[in-house]
Amino acid sequence: MTKERKHIFRGALVCDETCWECRAYDRILPMAFLFGMLVYLLYFVTLSPPLDFPSGSYLRVKDGQTLRQVGETLKSKHIIRSVAVFEALVRFMGNDKKIYAGEYFFSGKQGGWRIAERLAFGDFELTPVRMVFYEGLTAEQMGALLAKRVPDFDAELFIQEGKPNEGYLFPDTYFVLPGSDPLVLLHSMQTNFTNRITAASTSIAKFGKPLSDVIIMASLLEREAADMESRRTIAGILWRRIANGMPLQVDAVFPYYLGRNTFEVTREDLRTDHPYNTYTNKGLPPGPIANPGLGAITAAVTPIKSNYVFYLSDKQGVFHYCVTYSCQQANARKYLGN
Repeated sequence: MTKERKHIFRGALVCDETCWECRAYDRILPMAFLFGMLVYLLYFVTLSPPLDFPSGSYLRVKDGQTLRQVGETLKSKHIIRSVAVFEALVRFMGNDKKIYAGEYFFSGKQGGWRIAERLAFGDFELTPVRMVFYEGLTAEQMGALLAKRVPDFDAELFIQEGKPNEGYLFPDTYFVLPGSDPLVLLHSMQTNFTNRITAASTSIAKFGKPLSDVIIMASLLEREAADMESRRTIAGILWRRIANGMPLQVDAVFPYYLGRNTFEVTREDLRTDHPYNTYTNKGLPPGPIANPGLGAITAAVTPIKSNYVFYLSDKQGVFHYCVTYSCQQANARKYLGN
């Protein structure tokens, strides 16, 4: 067989030891394999996601953190393998002085290059949580819902800062980002209150009482009754009691400061001196007991005038009204078994 013939059948291993192409091929193949292994090893050690990558987790990058601090945090959370490689990649992208602070979500494993890219350009990969706050919720109840549904949300701070603004956190639908600042949400809720209250501004001005009194009354009505007519009728009774120097005797305050509903309150509770106890104090409570909606606010300033002085709700939620105390006592025996 000629040398040319041997070259044609090189793939069939008929090459002899004198063929330089075969000798070069035999050397290159293991070198290429070794190079590939080194590249893979380098990727695995520096850029591949750690085996215990925290999929489905959140990480907050704070304002003022240095690139090194962010890298060390990422490594401690098992999001990257190498702090040095992370720093080099971010600098290569030209954003070493613009690490974006905020909340980052990691739905699944991501390599070092992608992590560096996300933090260099502020790719948070967050989806807002749709929060529906119904009328009559307190700041504490809102905070509990936020703690349950919004990841990495400081519900304690929300409650702490929200309580002084009880009554002015307008119940509505809000979209809240995981890890967002509670103060930003509170500001949005108060701004929403200011905007939405304009629909009742004419009625409020005509009614002639301070907005603070109106909101306190509206919070009582929100928790006392569900329909507009009942709220307006009760508003007429309560404003009349205040004018006559009578205690309001509104049971809706008990869940707010005692944590118990009407049917769980004892006679001793009724006699206990507390600023929010409407049995031992005359006039309105010192503040709202909930965050009312526009309907309750409107009812507070459009009361239905009547001769009624007393009312009660039976166990089915139906209201019964009376002019005299003897009538109220009879209704209590009839509908509540008192």
